[in-house]
Amino acid sequence: MKTVNTKMGALEWLLLLILSVLWGGSFFFVGVAVKALPPLIIVTLRVSLAAIALNLIVRATGLRMPTEWHYWKAFFGMGLLNNVIPFCLIVWGQTHIASGLASIFNATTPLFTVLVAHAFTKDEKISVGRMGGILIGFTGVAVIIGLDSLGGLGTDTLAQLAVLNAALSYAFAGVYGRRFKSMGTAPLVTASGQVTASTILLTPLALFVDQPWSLAMPGLEVWVAISGLALVSTALAYIIYFHILATAGATNLLLVTFLIPVSAILLGAVFLNEQVVGKDLAGMGLIGCGLVAIDGRCFSFLKRKILPTGAVS
Repeated sequence: MKTVNTKMGALEWLLLLILSVLWGGSFFFVGVAVKALPPLIIVTLRVSLAAIALNLIVRATGLRMPTEWHYWKAFFGMGLLNNVIPFCLIVWGQTHIASGLASIFNATTPLFTVLVAHAFTKDEKISVGRMGGILIGFTGVAVIIGLDSLGGLGTDTLAQLAVLNAALSYAFAGVYGRRFKSMGTAPLVTASGQVTASTILLTPLALFVDQPWSLAMPGLEVWVAISGLALVSTALAYIIYFHILATAGATNLLLVTFLIPVSAILLGAVFLNEQVVGKDLAGMGLIGCGLVAIDGRCFSFLKRKILPTGAVS
């Protein structure tokens, strides 16, 4: 397998910011849809509509979906780790614990990713700077969401473990998905294969559990929200996801969980006239410091400037 660039370029940082906005917007879309539809139906509609859109785009661009089983075995593995397991665990967990606490648990994804990548890859090993940066970034997320959210710790252990295991599943998905680069699949094809496989896995479960034929037909605003969730926060987001994964690796990619709260705050300030308070600025500052530490280039530059050539550090 080819190695990845552990330091991201300007394009990767820009795509990571865009991805955080796309995934941050999913909370708004889900907030609208959940008023009329059960969570499992929402998840299934999300991946199935995204699969239809991506398969159409694949055909329109002249690419083709592979037919060999080893590709689809990888798609099903990725769909299970990146969609089915974490989506179901988070949905169940959030029926028992507050969303703020769930968000903090979700932000442990980069911590798990560092450990999983260190154990299962040769080119994404733990470094002191990277681990320190991740801990600083995680602290920033906790500050933004509110340390009072931690007051719910221990009240429903199984639900909290469910969301933590969802974060662990995302970490394994990030490392597992590195194989698509060596398999030669384009990010668009990989994204399409993953959501198609997820649709095949989720549809029977949703039909059995939620029996959608017994539900009332949702209104137009719900279908608009579902469309945004599927086309913007899933189809487009996963094309970007697999591009970053191929070029910058799993550890860098899953830093997006730190940036999602920042995107939510900035979008709220710009479009909803929401006030940015002191803890938000403090949290964003910590996240920024953490990302700088993880990137490492700033420290390398200072080291070259401060230490003379040939000096022993």
